[in-house]
Amino acid sequence: MGTIKERLIVLGAGWLGHPLCLQQLAQGWDVQGTHRGIEHQHAFQRRLVFENNQLSHQLDLQDAWWVCAIPPRSRQADSHYLETLKLAIELAGNMNAKGFLLCSSTAVYGPDNLIYDEQSPIVVTSPRQQPLLEAEQCVLNAGGKVLRLGGLIGPDREPGRFVAGKELQSSSRQSVNMVQQQDVINAIISVLDKWQIAAPIYNVVNPAHPTKADYYQQKCQQYGTQTPTFISDESAERIIDGSAIESLGFNYQFDI
Repeated sequence: MGTIKERLIVLGAGWLGHPLCLQQLAQGWDVQGTHRGIEHQHAFQRRLVFENNQLSHQLDLQDAWWVCAIPPRSRQADSHYLETLKLAIELAGNMNAKGFLLCSSTAVYGPDNLIYDEQSPIVVTSPRQQPLLEAEQCVLNAGGKVLRLGGLIGPDREPGRFVAGKELQSSSRQSVNMVQQQDVINAIISVLDKWQIAAPIYNVVNPAHPTKADYYQQKCQQYGTQTPTFISDESAERIIDGSAIESLGFNYQFDI
């Protein structure tokens, strides 16, 4: 008898979810990745949309791992993000999901200049934190797991381009908390592979934390773009510790 293929459903197969789908397809997995469009460019794509207070979807992979990679910018009130997530968790249960993994954000942590790890208490002081925290709690209550991702960089998200010439609403001495796309994908697979022993929450942030001034100057020089300016030069060492996930055998392999 042949071996049973691993199966994966990715909610939000966009900038992060799409290459995750492609990688696992190349590894021989059965994969379905969702988007909101009606037309599909790839065989693995499936439509999923929240409408009339329910999920309209084309998913049919039983016994699959589920990864929610819907980006934070989609988590505004009019996106129905939380309603979509809650119904997706219910759907995953009905489809006998092997596990549900949420890609969250280190923006869930407060703004204070501290070193944050997965045990750091979270005090909600901004509207941005609340939906992130609520989403995480929904997943954790359902027995799922959470990855809190740092600032994402990679193809089409080059820091030397997206900050060029801008005035940034932060201090030049603020520490960066970034992570490269492929490291995130590898982290996702590491947690799925070690699901039974993995902790409920991991930060995924590259261990390098240069200041924004140094980091963006280097990146802008690399691309020949104008360096950004900052509204402050105050010390601001807010650092997210992403080392705990290394206990699963995961290693950060890509420079930020």
